[in-house]
Amino acid sequence: MTKDATLQTFHGEPTLRFERRLAHPPAKVWRAVSDPAEMAHWFPAKVEAELRPGAPMRFVFPEESTVDDASDGEVLEVDPPRVFAFRWNSDVLRFELIPDGDGCLLVFTQTIGGGRVGLLGAGRTAAGWDTCLDELAGSLDGAPVPARADWLGQVEHYIDKFGLGEGTVRDTGDGYELHFARDLVWKPVGEVWRLLVEDTTPSMGVEPPTRATNAYVQAGKVTAVDPPRLLEYEWSHDGTPAGKVRWEIFSDPRLGVRVELTQTLPRQSAHLLPTSLAAWHVQLELFFAATHGDIRCPWPEDRTDQLIKYYATQRT
Repeated sequence: MTKDATLQTFHGEPTLRFERRLAHPPAKVWRAVSDPAEMAHWFPAKVEAELRPGAPMRFVFPEESTVDDASDGEVLEVDPPRVFAFRWNSDVLRFELIPDGDGCLLVFTQTIGGGRVGLLGAGRTAAGWDTCLDELAGSLDGAPVPARADWLGQVEHYIDKFGLGEGTVRDTGDGYELHFARDLVWKPVGEVWRLLVEDTTPSMGVEPPTRATNAYVQAGKVTAVDPPRLLEYEWSHDGTPAGKVRWEIFSDPRLGVRVELTQTLPRQSAHLLPTSLAAWHVQLELFFAATHGDIRCPWPEDRTDQLIKYYATQRT
């Protein structure tokens, strides 16, 4: 058994799955995962609920949390000491306890709602539950666990494992459109914008901010700007305008903040697809790290070369 989460498709829905072997009988673990007073020791939000199917639930985050609103849910299944399941916003959480010697196996799943946007957050959600489940085990053992030292690294691990950082290519008939979408957790939109433009004030007809460009895609002039949501500019190949690059920042009160990037290419530039995909993949990895205070320099050429080969293989 590995502590690493998996991302599966169950009944057509993306589902995170975790397994933990706990050295405590099911009855004790049941109280820890179903009693709001006990859940307070490890669950990320304060839970208000009655333990009966159909009962409404309320989740309240602590004041210091970046999530600033309460959310609702519903108790779905109560089968002590075996199964407890409930809806939290558009997600479904399920705890199953399987007797295992003098302890039990906890199988915890989260069916992720919110469609494509909800799925983008699976990396940080998996990393968050890793921490919570470690705290659950520590609470049961009476030995609190230290705070995770590398939360960012764990999120990046899951984003890579689940393929959440990969770009897609759409054939538009006369060319191609590359698209990336990257979850930025709950960072304020204004903060994300300031990071993207640095100390500049983008305007029509000027060069775009350096952080919005890379050495693999020759940047032209800004063609659209709407702070703090939109930045678009032309790019060129061999000195000829070839398409546009578009950065957009979105915020959803229930699903978080994300950045989406598109690049258009003419059909005759199809040979540039692997390099462009790799460059933006790396750039968004760097941008995500930067939103969490980790500025990484210089540009990782080895990582770019690795991804160029990967996308070239995907295109054949």
